[in-house]
Amino acid sequence: MRSGIDPRANLAVMQQAVRDAAEGGAEILFTPEMSGLLDRDRARASHAISREEDDVVLAGMRHAAREHGIWVTIGSLAIEKVVDDPGKRRWANRAFVIDSDGAVDARYDKLHLFDVELGGDDDWRESSAYDAGEGVEVVDTPVGRLGLSICYDLRFPALYDALGRAGCDVIAIPAAFTAPTGDAHWHVLQRARAIEGSAYVVAAAQCGRHEDGRRTYGHSLVVDPWGDTVLDMGGDDIGIAFADLHPKRIAEVRAKLPSLANRRQLPNSGTA
Repeated sequence: MRSGIDPRANLAVMQQAVRDAAEGGAEILFTPEMSGLLDRDRARASHAISREEDDVVLAGMRHAAREHGIWVTIGSLAIEKVVDDPGKRRWANRAFVIDSDGAVDARYDKLHLFDVELGGDDDWRESSAYDAGEGVEVVDTPVGRLGLSICYDLRFPALYDALGRAGCDVIAIPAAFTAPTGDAHWHVLQRARAIEGSAYVVAAAQCGRHEDGRRTYGHSLVVDPWGDTVLDMGGDDIGIAFADLHPKRIAEVRAKLPSLANRRQLPNSGTA
């Protein structure tokens, strides 16, 4: 995707993707981080961010999933949180897994917030508006047990260790990766997470120059449990692509390299 500042316009793109994916025979569709709204102007964005029960993108995607009989993993949406102080607004960067009946089967709030100074327009302080999540989330889907993560989480292996211990067959790593960090680290880290978890990684990504002026790296990926890249959508093209996820491939890799079975808990190790 190349999400902009209008949630309804982004929703229309996502709903078309649901139709196209279902017509192509897909069992599940993955979208990037911040699919419903990508706007670095937080004063402007605040007018478009609502609570989960009022979010037009979530409601529209639940309807689309039900209408077309397909599962959807929304990489994330900006969601207003319920807080004790009515004069204080805080947001969550929240992923959703929607089943083919349109029900929300899982939610996950991004654990690791992107507070980084890269220089110029690439300085970010996500924690100034968003609250971090507090736990690991897995859900059973038509393509196996799915573990959820979001973008900057990619750099923190303890989370993926926990997802590996939870027996995930597929790990979602949706993103709106910056171009400089993407060029340096995107592919190698995605392959590492697939290898560590002996699982497929599906990394739907924002790409290109966005309406708010930022540029994201793109390269939506599917990586198999051996670390081979099954799909790379490139840096500038938007649209959908298809990949087959094979349970047999997961079993083969885990038999050859039983790293999950051999894994030991280190003394005094921290958590994600």
